[in-house]
Amino acid sequence: MSSPQPVRQQLLLVDDEEDALLELAELLEGEGFCCFTALSVKLALAHLTEHPDIALVITDLRMPEESGLSLIKHLREHTSRQHLPVIVMSGHADMDDVSDLLRLQVLDLFRKPIYHVRLLDTLNKLFPQPWLHAVGP
Repeated sequence: MSSPQPVRQQLLLVDDEEDALLELAELLEGEGFCCFTALSVKLALAHLTEHPDIALVITDLRMPEESGLSLIKHLREHTSRQHLPVIVMSGHADMDDVSDLLRLQVLDLFRKPIYHVRLLDTLNKLFPQPWLHAVGP
């Protein structure tokens, strides 16, 4: 399947809800991103090892085996991935979660269901589309 535009960045999407994961991947691939998906932290870590060019992780906070928080802690402890930007999605974040996420330097927290326009706005600021630079505001 050929893409009408050049691939922007490689993203890793982590969520134990497969339908939500595939919907998000489809949306972001439509915006020119290359998406890897993982249903667990274990699979996410395997993707990160296999694909060193992953530029951003979007992870669910609450998952049955390991949480998104443990994924982020793992990233922050590994020097090669220490500064990898992370966006967290959650339907149930509480203040303790938020303070942990701030401490772990998470880029953003999105309440589920995700407001796609806001997510795309965040991603467009992080990874500007090269073909849009010629267009004025």
